[in-house]
Amino acid sequence: MRVATKSPAIKEALLSEFKGKGISFETRERQSYEAFVGYAIEGTLEEIRAKIEAMESVEKEEILKGFNAFKENLDHLSDHLKEGEKVDEILAEGPWVAEVLDQLFRAGALEYSNGTVKLRDGFDVSSVRFHFKFPFELVHDPEKAERVAKQFVFTDLVEEYEFEIGELDISRINELAQIIGRYFPEEQVLKLYFGLIGRAILSSELLRVIGEQKIEEDVLKTMFLQAMPMEIPTERGTLVINASREFLEDLLRFLEKKGYIDRKAGKVKKLRDL
Repeated sequence: MRVATKSPAIKEALLSEFKGKGISFETRERQSYEAFVGYAIEGTLEEIRAKIEAMESVEKEEILKGFNAFKENLDHLSDHLKEGEKVDEILAEGPWVAEVLDQLFRAGALEYSNGTVKLRDGFDVSSVRFHFKFPFELVHDPEKAERVAKQFVFTDLVEEYEFEIGELDISRINELAQIIGRYFPEEQVLKLYFGLIGRAILSSELLRVIGEQKIEEDVLKTMFLQAMPMEIPTERGTLVINASREFLEDLLRFLEKKGYIDRKAGKVKKLRDL
């Protein structure tokens, strides 16, 4: 059960908050990437609009919508930059900001000092030659699109920070969900949350069934597999938990590593409760 981010800032925030709440976790780093595959149209804002409007392909309207959104973001950002703003504060507005800032920097439009970025006095943003990018999925006729746009591929080689969650305490799992809900999409948070809840409930049931006896591991696995899926009524509805034999084997190894059970000679013994 894990969550991963490529953002060093989010990594540091999660480390601090998880430790503060006493949540059980391990971290690891691995090589990763961010990639964009699509097309780019180069020119001033007026030139880019004219090139899009001259397109004959069916996706012209969708591409034009994307360009209008790009221009609105640029106008919004330019208003902030006229007076100057802290880089970390302006980057917090969204991932699109870094892309626009980079293009303005390359065009010599910005001044940077002591963590603050500012639009140069008197600089005319409309004179900048931008690269407006759109994904290849939008294009139905590459031959027509490539009359005005060039293929564009961007690969950013980065570190990814993975948090392996080892928590079995339901109250802490609830706190964890509140924390990651501030940094990740709701659907991703819900899937991780119910995965952790399901594992915690299944772990509790395994320890309850083992009780004070030593039980044959194969018998224990078979017993739980026959009981799958488990239906658990809640205030909002029903939680259904299913698990494969492979997951049960991995869960027993996990509980052994955490010091909840002892496994010897094909038998399982409980050492402590959750």
